[in-house]
Amino acid sequence: MKGAIYSRKSKFTSKGESTKNQIEMCKEYAKNHFNINEFIIYEDEGFSGGDAKRPEFIKMLEDAKKNKFKILICYRLDRISRNISDFSNLIELLQNNGISFVSIREQFDTSTPMGRAMMYIASVFAQLERETIAERIKDNMLQLAKTGRWLGGKTPTGYESKPITYIDSNMKQKKMFKLSPIEEELKIVEKIYSKYIEFQSLSKLETYCIQKGIKSKNDKYFTKYTLKTILTNPVYAKADTDIYNYFLEKGAQIASSKSKFNGDYGIMAYNKKNVKKGKSVKDKDISEWIIAVGKHKGIISGKDWILVQNNLIKNKSKAPRQGTSNTALLSGLIKCKKCGSFLRVKYGSRIKGCNERYHYYVCNNKEISRGKLCNINNLVGRHADEKVADMLKEMIKNGIIDDIDKIKKDLKNEEFQNKKILKKINENKLTIQNLLEQLKQNKSEIVAKYIFSEIEKIDRENENLKSKLNNKTTEDEIFNIEILKNTMIKFLNTYDKSSFNQKRNMLKSIIEKIEWDGENLYIHIL
Repeated sequence: MKGAIYSRKSKFTSKGESTKNQIEMCKEYAKNHFNINEFIIYEDEGFSGGDAKRPEFIKMLEDAKKNKFKILICYRLDRISRNISDFSNLIELLQNNGISFVSIREQFDTSTPMGRAMMYIASVFAQLERETIAERIKDNMLQLAKTGRWLGGKTPTGYESKPITYIDSNMKQKKMFKLSPIEEELKIVEKIYSKYIEFQSLSKLETYCIQKGIKSKNDKYFTKYTLKTILTNPVYAKADTDIYNYFLEKGAQIASSKSKFNGDYGIMAYNKKNVKKGKSVKDKDISEWIIAVGKHKGIISGKDWILVQNNLIKNKSKAPRQGTSNTALLSGLIKCKKCGSFLRVKYGSRIKGCNERYHYYVCNNKEISRGKLCNINNLVGRHADEKVADMLKEMIKNGIIDDIDKIKKDLKNEEFQNKKILKKINENKLTIQNLLEQLKQNKSEIVAKYIFSEIEKIDRENENLKSKLNNKTTEDEIFNIEILKNTMIKFLNTYDKSSFNQKRNMLKSIIEKIEWDGENLYIHIL
């Protein structure tokens, strides 16, 4: 019977039960109680038990469905999961596939009804512990929020972090941090808010900033993303009655009393971000935020800040981005050779006799800066799409297949040479082992010197042979080249009668990128 062992640790530290220790204890238990000597090991380190999206855990579930093991062993129940729902789903999966589950710390065994019942009870307490910890963290954050302090991290544009000292309730001197203004940067932030209210468009605001040479603290042009980050940050809002009522209606937890929302200071928002390992950081819903009056000056009235938020939400539900229709074949492939920016799709007048519009490829930097960052010529879309397809056909007809075959032949030769070198290296290793055996049996000093000399000579030869090895995985390269060749042949034979999506997929499977210099197109094959 083959067994499986699952181990998990939340952090990469030397403290607590390491995954290696968990595995050894599980092995010992399995050998003593089930006479198992063959194991599949699943090891997740640096992953929380509250999240089931752990690579080895997912792999274990897939293997369980395939019946690759008959018993699953873990050191402790909460190593598997701290979530009741995830835990229940696992046990159901194991039972459906006839797999037993054992937790050696709690001595649970799912082969008995009492073992299953006790396990569910323990998982309830594990989740309760996790939720209690989370609640305690939130309570601590609420207490910190009441002080209006800066808790650390990257400071927002317009502010820097500065320490201040204070006397606590025990008459002890303590230190906290607050946001201190950087006046030049705050003037830029004020301009960004006023111009957004005027334009009511992030694209127009981005263009305005580029044309006026307005840059971030890192001396880079503002993008729509960085502008939106500034426009949605409540740190710039004055803590007045408008902002108080706004967050109250949104269901946010307000840590400061209403009387403090008198417009003298700015807003601090805590518990804003949802940070998960391996995922992008996202804002939580406003109802989960903790709002407090900070110790810094706000610069945007509550009324204007709310107006900006409402406009951003309204504009979010606009028509889908251009370039997603079944028109522009080269979208996402074609770049500006002058500045390196992608060429975006822009639509013109309607084509006579059909529902489609003429389309053009326009340098993104040129478009957003109205020609300040780049002034390359636009590219007529339909002509470009046809030209690239024709160029590819010509390349395939005029010898690119022969070039691929030559590369494939060279790679096969490299693979053959590698095998020859590896064979010789292994033969030399065997010779060295034989010489060492002779050395053990022979006590003659002269013979020993000769043997040492021969070993050194063979070892030097092996080092020389290793330096000649091609470390590339030639088998994979040959396989990929064969796929590319077949794709090109398919392209030549079927492209003209394929659907739009099929054409686009074929182009993407052959072309690495296309460059446009204002006059000529340059195709780079994968």
